[in-house]
Amino acid sequence: MKREKGIRIILAILGIILVGTGVAFNAAAALGNDPVGIVYDGIRSALNLSSEQLGMASNIVNIVLVVIIFFWERHYVNIGTFIYIIPYGFVVDLGGRLYHMLFKVQTLPVQIAGAAIGCFLLYMGVAMYITADVGLDPFTGFVMTIRDKVNKQFRVVKVCFDICCIVLGFVLGGKLGIITILTALAAGPVIQFLAEIVQKQMEKTGLFSRRR
Repeated sequence: MKREKGIRIILAILGIILVGTGVAFNAAAALGNDPVGIVYDGIRSALNLSSEQLGMASNIVNIVLVVIIFFWERHYVNIGTFIYIIPYGFVVDLGGRLYHMLFKVQTLPVQIAGAAIGCFLLYMGVAMYITADVGLDPFTGFVMTIRDKVNKQFRVVKVCFDICCIVLGFVLGGKLGIITILTALAAGPVIQFLAEIVQKQMEKTGLFSRRR
C-alpha cells in the first residue's frame, strides 16, 4: 500500500513537470494561450502586472480555486494539489528555457511544432495527475467539482469550462490565438482518453492495484 502511494506521488510530480513544460511551450510558441494560461494572463493584465510576473498571477488564481474546492469538494484537495502549486512557476520557467534551446529560430512551422508538443505535454500531464489520484491541480479539481455537481462526463464539463475560461481571460486582457480555440475543443476528450490509457498501463504493470 505504501509502495503504491509513493508511486502515485511520483506520477503526480511527473504530471506537473509535463503540465508546466506544456504551458511554457504554448506560451513561447506565441500562437495563443491554452484556456488555463489565458486566465493567468488575463488576471496578470487586470492587475497591471508585467509579463515576468505571470507566476504571481497564477499563484493568486490557484489559491482562490483551492479555497473554493476545499469548501465544495475537499476530497479533491490533497498532497497532489500542493505538489502542483509549489513548483509550478519554477517548472514553467525551465520549460520556457527548454523551448528556446530546442527551437532557436521562430518560424511558423517551428511555432506549430512547438505548440503541438506543448499541447500534448499539457494533456498527458493532466491525465497523469488525474490517474495519480493524490489530489488535483486547482483547475482540474475545479472541473471535477463541477462535474460532480452537474453529474456529467468529464469531457463535456471540461470543454464547457475551457470556453468559459477563454471568455474570462480574453475579457480581462489575456492573449487569444488559434491554440486557445483548439485546446478548448480538444482538451476534455483527449485528457479522458489519455487518463484511461495511463490507468490501464499502471494496472497492467502492477504498479497500481486493479479497480474493482
